[in-house]
Formats: sequence, structure tokens, C-alpha cells
Amino acid sequence: MSTSLLEIVDLGNGEIVLQRAEDDSEPLVRIRFSDESRMYLMENGLEVAKAMIQAGIEAASNMTEEGDTGLEFGVNSRSRVLH
Repeated sequence: MSTSLLEIVDLGNGEIVLQRAEDDSEPLVRIRFSDESRMYLMENGLEVAKAMIQAGIEAASNMTEEGDTGLEFGVNSRSRVLH
């Protein structure tokens, strides 16, 4: 199993990405905060994005351990809302 070094990068345009270090491929994750959210977060957007990515990785790991991929076939996955 190969290991990649990952980095979280603030692109400066309101978008924060998770990407492989030293790799020009498409980012693994993109997070974009609205202008209103950025005003509310002030200078903490990167820390919030980091927490969001960590929570996603932990959730994916837990689902893998439990054998639950969370995928439902036949469901439109373009726009889903989870409350």
C-alpha cells in the first residue's frame, strides 16, 4: 500500500483544497465558503476546513470498518442534503 503526503491549501480565492503534495492532479476535496460564511469565520476558514476534512476522513474510515459504503443505487447523488 503506497502512502501519499496530503496538504490542505488555501487558494486565496475563497476555495480550500485537499491535494496530494507535489502533485499537479485534481484536488481530492474542494471546500468553498460563501462570502457571508467567510465574513462570519473571519481568519478561521482554514481551521474550519481542516476540521471538516478530518471529520470526513473519520466518517469514511468508520463506514469502511462497518462495511457500510453509504452508497444507495438508484438515488440521484448530485444534490443531497443531510440534516
